[in-house]
Amino acid sequence: MAKSQTTFSKKEKEKSRIARRVEKEEKKEERKANSNKGKGLESMLAYIDENGNISSTPPDASRRIEIKSEDIQIGIPKRVEADPAELVRTGVITMFNSSKGFGFIKDSQSQESVFVHINELDGPVKEKDKVVFEVQNGHKGLSAIKVRKL
Repeated sequence: MAKSQTTFSKKEKEKSRIARRVEKEEKKEERKANSNKGKGLESMLAYIDENGNISSTPPDASRRIEIKSEDIQIGIPKRVEADPAELVRTGVITMFNSSKGFGFIKDSQSQESVFVHINELDGPVKEKDKVVFEVQNGHKGLSAIKVRKL
């Protein structure tokens, strides 16, 4: 009698192939059972509440706020020019280096530090001098112009 042509490795490969096929069929049946086909529109809708959170229940109509389309601003609002009276400020020179030609003024109202260059001075100044100045936006922030000693 002749020996069988099937070897151990052939049997193992056949077993793994059948196991993969069975696993694939099980996954297919699971997908069919959990599919969303045939469900209503209501089950697929999502709502956003007043806090911006997604929920499955519709928001309360009594808490609804009407917003006019004209009130919505897209982008940066137009720049409003400041009143010239607001630009004039007083302060104290906290640091001034005459050899380098610049320093800083501490604004008396806002307590912020404002850059000043020697070209914007009306006369010689030193540290702890009280000054009156105007403010403009420079390259790196606020800078003082038309600085004069009190």
